[in-house]
Amino acid sequence: MLFDGHAYTFPPLTGSGGFDSADGLRRHLQQAIAVHHQPVRRARDLAPADSTGLIDMTNWTSLDALKEADFRAEGHGRFRWTVDGEDYVKQYFPPAITDMAYPADRLVAEMDYANVDKALLHRTPYLGIGNEFIADCVRSYPDRLMGLAHVEEWLVATEPEASIAKLRRAVREEGLCGLQFLPPQLNLYNYDGPWDATEFHPFWDAVAELGIPMFFSLKPRVEPFLESYLEELRTLVRWMERYRDVQVVMTHGLEWRLFKEGEGLRIHEDVWKAFENPNLHLQLLFPIALGAVWDYPMPQVRPTIEECVKRIGADRLMWGTDMPIVTRFWTYRQNIDFIRTYCGFLSEDEMNAIMGGTVARLLGVDG
Repeated sequence: MLFDGHAYTFPPLTGSGGFDSADGLRRHLQQAIAVHHQPVRRARDLAPADSTGLIDMTNWTSLDALKEADFRAEGHGRFRWTVDGEDYVKQYFPPAITDMAYPADRLVAEMDYANVDKALLHRTPYLGIGNEFIADCVRSYPDRLMGLAHVEEWLVATEPEASIAKLRRAVREEGLCGLQFLPPQLNLYNYDGPWDATEFHPFWDAVAELGIPMFFSLKPRVEPFLESYLEELRTLVRWMERYRDVQVVMTHGLEWRLFKEGEGLRIHEDVWKAFENPNLHLQLLFPIALGAVWDYPMPQVRPTIEECVKRIGADRLMWGTDMPIVTRFWTYRQNIDFIRTYCGFLSEDEMNAIMGGTVARLLGVDG
């Protein structure tokens, strides 16, 4: 079974995306696009520019840092804003995302073309917070798609009962199979503390009670970035020690760019220590993280894949793509061939685990 462990569908980004208003989605989009590494261009001549018109970079982790710039989703995967009468653009999605939406039928068509059997739909607030949309995608293609729930991270500690109710409804009534939690979303609302603090415990206790896997998207939340990332890993280790029966996945993989050294990656030893816990799994999404750095088929990361297999085990590694966003760099088929064709050091059992077996087992899917 070829099971993409990390893909997306999303509603039109010109709407509300499950927020109370379109402005709620716009603010999350504006912050995400402002700090992303894709290049900014001046619209009239495509000359290089920057994102300073969108956000105060001295406070980039907070929504309070956003500037008024008539930020909007333009179409063809591009965002536009205006500063002092001058327009600027950033190509975040591939141009094929003409209407700034990605419904389930488009993903499944790509899966058909690349011979992908199943995909797990991931979440991030700037692509919408509505569990109903994801549940509808899964209901439309129940044999092809599974979906993760999302609960607003910034409400978990302050509105625990409502957050727990939303999660239970997503799992028990809407059929979603796990929860994705993105700690940097807390910083957007000016909370920079640990997400395993006491006020979070009622929500986490409810997650454990449901018996679903947790998908954590860990990134540096403040500067310096490496120390912030290692602190996030320490929080994760504490969380797993408290919730010993919960299976955990680090989405996207490690923060690979932090560990770039010359023409390769050198992973900090403290990172590997987190994987001493047998419940911790790792996604492998190198193209979306490093596709703008190294070309296909990216031989620079093969030693790291080998190290992951050695230190973690193929039975805790899972392939994913970040479709459709990754196609600004590679095709869907290249995302597959990158592992299947160019990682000859993997045994057949290791290959099968990484390319679908691990995520299928985690989600209770028959091969």
